[in-house]
Amino acid sequence: MIDRFGPRPDLTVIREDVRAIEAYPVPSAVGFVKLDAMENPFSLPEGLQQQLGERLGKQALNRYPLSDPRGFKERLGKSIGLPPGMQLMLGNGSDELIHLIILACAKPGTTVLAPAPSFVMYELSARFDHCNYVGVPLKENFALDAERMLQAIAEHRPAVVFIAYPNNPTGNLFDRGGIDSILRAAPGIVVIDEAYLPFAQETWMPQLKRTPNLLVLRTLSKLGLAGIRLGYLAADADWIEQFEKLRPPYNVNVLT
Repeated sequence: MIDRFGPRPDLTVIREDVRAIEAYPVPSAVGFVKLDAMENPFSLPEGLQQQLGERLGKQALNRYPLSDPRGFKERLGKSIGLPPGMQLMLGNGSDELIHLIILACAKPGTTVLAPAPSFVMYELSARFDHCNYVGVPLKENFALDAERMLQAIAEHRPAVVFIAYPNNPTGNLFDRGGIDSILRAAPGIVVIDEAYLPFAQETWMPQLKRTPNLLVLRTLSKLGLAGIRLGYLAADADWIEQFEKLRPPYNVNVLT
């Protein structure tokens, strides 16, 4: 318990909805394999650790990182098969990118929609950015209820729809036909979150070229590199141009 001396601060300047909630809980992982977080429980091989240490030791830690590391993004784009005309945006994990997408669309009355249950940050980011959030329940077998999703889209006209592929936390792949119908019906952006792409063995990346309202979100956290906090967003260059206006200039550090 913290001993207090003197008067307590006046917290009424803090938003009421912020004061009403608790901080996101992250329990200690010491001695556990965190299946819920899908972290790699094994350290890097010793030889790779040494190589990495030597390389990182040569980085200019006295300098701010590049605001737009184009060389890295070009190499990354080639490795993931980024379609021509599409661009990448880097984030401090995919969490930051989720927040920036919603923030860019957060007009008064904006709605964010996603299946439920799904990744908790969709709802948290929507509420923090003063958006309405609509969660559409999955079927009893955790399948995507495309019909209810389409009804919710028609009723709420969401600016952003998030679909995790595979879904988090249920772990299943939704029917592509159902997602295609959502892409056609959505009046705004549809973000396919491919954080768990290694378990999907298929991607929506090639469809970016022919689906203007589609964005594909990924992270390196599920590739055994959760500690570096690197996510990336693939989308049409026009979308990326707008989101970049909200991105902090040094959001990805030199070591990452």
